[in-house]
Amino acid sequence: MTYNDTFIRACKKQETDYVPVWYMRQAGRYDPEYRKIKEKYSLLEICRQPELAARVTLMPVHKLGVDAAILYSDIMNPVASLGVKFDIVKNTGPVIEQPIRSAADVERLKPIDVEGDLGHILETIRILDRELDVPLITFAGAPFTIASYLIEGRPSKSYFRTKELMYTQPKVWHMLMDKLGDMVIAYLKAHIANGGKAFQLFDSWVGALAPQDFETFVLPTITRIFAELSHLDVPKIYFPGVSSGELLPALSGLQADVIGLDWRVSLTEGRRRTGGGFAVQGNLDPYILTAPMDLIKERAKALIDEGITEPGYIFNLGHGLFPEASLDVLRELTDYIHEYSRAALAGRAPL
Repeated sequence: MTYNDTFIRACKKQETDYVPVWYMRQAGRYDPEYRKIKEKYSLLEICRQPELAARVTLMPVHKLGVDAAILYSDIMNPVASLGVKFDIVKNTGPVIEQPIRSAADVERLKPIDVEGDLGHILETIRILDRELDVPLITFAGAPFTIASYLIEGRPSKSYFRTKELMYTQPKVWHMLMDKLGDMVIAYLKAHIANGGKAFQLFDSWVGALAPQDFETFVLPTITRIFAELSHLDVPKIYFPGVSSGELLPALSGLQADVIGLDWRVSLTEGRRRTGGGFAVQGNLDPYILTAPMDLIKERAKALIDEGITEPGYIFNLGHGLFPEASLDVLRELTDYIHEYSRAALAGRAPL
């Protein structure tokens, strides 16, 4: 079996023959086969069955020809090991039985026991390590994004209670950030020890913060996570989520390899704002996939042309795939990214 390491080399800003591509939420509801599985099992039930979770992870690799797999899991899975009871409710998202609102609530959180409580996820990673011919990306939810669910009790648009706790009880907030930071570090270390070849830290909702609040209340923990994982010889990706363009200048000192960008900031500007030291990943607006194929390819071509002006570019979306996306469109887009970028890279002077 020939192993395709194009994604790894792009993360390290090394020369590649073409631009690698994977899609956030690529194992998901746009695939009719996955929808049939979901008729029988919930997301959390799939995660608890390693063979099934591995199968779902593999599906987009086989069907789309992407250059990396992303572990089928959910950012909430590790919080169960802390003693948090929750459910993933259809058309809502994570719903917490007892939201965190006080110091006593934070103090009740247990240290994570990855082997004891989340061994099924580690077994899924081991299966995939044996079966994949592309790198496996594992992931964790970043502390702010996880905290927003734990505090609000469910998804929020205003993050009212989250910000209220942050501003009015900063000691409690930092205690929570420390515990969630410890959780992420232990969880991702176990992923890599069991066969993960890269990891992404998803901070999907941190763009809701002003830059000053991000730097005061969140960045110290993000910095610690990447510092404590810096010895791991795998690509490390930070995705600060949607509407996070104003936060990018604060990331220049992060011990990460790749910064994921949403579609509101260009690749060139994203590189400039982060200081030029990172590979970049992104950043097609997912909903452009509803457009005619000619327009999709036009936008993809523009991103590739911009991305390859410097080494270190991974094609992705600016956020996750949505259920109405077309499997056929994604397959055609993936082929186009490979073919066009290969020709574009072959036709220009070496970097």
